[in-house]
Amino acid sequence: MSDQEETQNLQSRRAFLQLGSSVALGLLALPAIAQQDAGNGNSIGAASPSSLPPDLIAGGGVGGSGGGQGRGPGFGPGPDYGSGPGPQNRPNDAGGGNGTPPGLGDVIRQRHFDRTVMTPAVLANNAFSVILGRPTNKSIVVSILSADAQEGYVEYGVKPGVYTKKTSLVQFPVSTPVEIKLDGLQPNTAYYYRVRSRAIGESDFAEGASNRFHTQRAKGSTFTFAMQGDSHPERPNQHLPLLYAQTLTAAAQETHDLYFTSGDDFSVTSRIGPVTADTVRNLYLYQRAFLPIVAASAPVFLGNGNWDYAAQANLDGTPDNVSVLAQNARNSLFPQPSPDGFYSGDKVPVQFIGLLRDYYEFTWGDAHFIYIDPYWHSPLTVDTAFQGKVRTTDVWNSTLGDVQYQWLKKTLSESTSKYKILITHHVLGTGRGGVEDAKFGEWGGHDREGNYQFETYRPDWDEPIHRLLVKHGVDVVFQGHDHVFARGELDGVVYQTLPQPADPNYVLYFADVYKNDDKRPNTGYVRVTVDPKNITVDYIRQYLPEASPDAQLVQFAKDNGADDGFASPVSGQLAFSYKIPAKVRTLA
Repeated sequence: MSDQEETQNLQSRRAFLQLGSSVALGLLALPAIAQQDAGNGNSIGAASPSSLPPDLIAGGGVGGSGGGQGRGPGFGPGPDYGSGPGPQNRPNDAGGGNGTPPGLGDVIRQRHFDRTVMTPAVLANNAFSVILGRPTNKSIVVSILSADAQEGYVEYGVKPGVYTKKTSLVQFPVSTPVEIKLDGLQPNTAYYYRVRSRAIGESDFAEGASNRFHTQRAKGSTFTFAMQGDSHPERPNQHLPLLYAQTLTAAAQETHDLYFTSGDDFSVTSRIGPVTADTVRNLYLYQRAFLPIVAASAPVFLGNGNWDYAAQANLDGTPDNVSVLAQNARNSLFPQPSPDGFYSGDKVPVQFIGLLRDYYEFTWGDAHFIYIDPYWHSPLTVDTAFQGKVRTTDVWNSTLGDVQYQWLKKTLSESTSKYKILITHHVLGTGRGGVEDAKFGEWGGHDREGNYQFETYRPDWDEPIHRLLVKHGVDVVFQGHDHVFARGELDGVVYQTLPQPADPNYVLYFADVYKNDDKRPNTGYVRVTVDPKNITVDYIRQYLPEASPDAQLVQFAKDNGADDGFASPVSGQLAFSYKIPAKVRTLA
């Protein structure tokens, strides 16, 4: 390959994030993104010898002259992550800058992953996508996004292929999401629907794919939902589009009622260039081409991660700061819950945004789902610092805030559901571990040295969050952040960390942190079944057809606690399964 061809190939691979309003949704004809990889500096940093372009090297990098949040010797060349002092910018993490175990970067396969190849479903969603959101006992929202000016309607009914009702005709402007609410539905009922659309001026309507959804389940029902961990599209060594589409397709084929993400799906990094409404929106448009694979039939609930930069600490009183841009893109492109009688949650509007839709709760069958957000209510930067901000490491600087804490306390104390399920990006919003970090800060009351200081730092709160969960019988806390499937238990509460859905390295991260947990390496999704007797949690592994982890990587994974199945990849493999029996609850 000539130097010119290699340059063009690199530019093509770099273009995947720029799903742009400049070319409708623009997946195929995109301008190359300038190379701005090493934080605020320009050097890539020393890397392991490789013929691959720097953004595809896995292993050896030392951070570069911008520091890149210390993406140090553990895992790659240090691109993307803002200003920072270089390697090991995270003292509580194991190994290099992002907490990867020491030496792992030396054994991850240095293999060329073609990130420009997209599946037919992704390409179709890029032109016209349908996502469900905000399901209730009698309604659901259908969000439609079209690359061309069209008009159409939704038809639906209770039998497959039989559509007895339809909405009025609605305009679909270019690259502008339109929400259609299907109301007056029957509770505890499966519905089938499709979107019919046509270009402006045409006479015939095209028939969209038939999909299903379910209204709120009755108590005593059995149902399933699915979850994914951090997808990190901005990280070439942790996100392969083909594998992401495969994971979502596998989840969609199981017909779930609901689908949850845990955050870090819309990371704002230097790859996008200047931070503007369009460049931030493009990050959300990228996911809008993938998530409909599952979210056309399972309403999607989005998590907020540290790399998404939707956080109070970034607000500056202007409408064009990163947090405002990120939250507005999220709320416009994905129909998320707000307090309305079915959902309760954050009622406090934020300037230039309105309601955040960041924390909320609802019931579904025997389950009470509660989503909390550790970023929007922390006045100081938590975990990752956006351009020019200073990252804090004190566990007491991460907080739900008084209003969210009191809401959580009230929600738990009033819950009568058989099962209580809490979802967040990470228990502290920073650090590593589930059970391991549940002991610290406002979650567990201790500082990192083990001193109990809850009353000192949270004098107006009744008790640490973990104690609230124990008192009110929370069954499981689901979190992302750590890029691994890991199950631990503390005082009867399961802490379940979710695997990445698109990591082509199939790696077991942070094994040294999750010392006593059941753990398995990437990649895949988590399926959860709720029935009258148990919550069943299944980890469903996904591999590309040609996946074959090399012997050195397999041995490293096994040495750090991976299961034997790691060496024999089979997509759809049940990698781990366990049950959480229904608790015997007594009235207070």
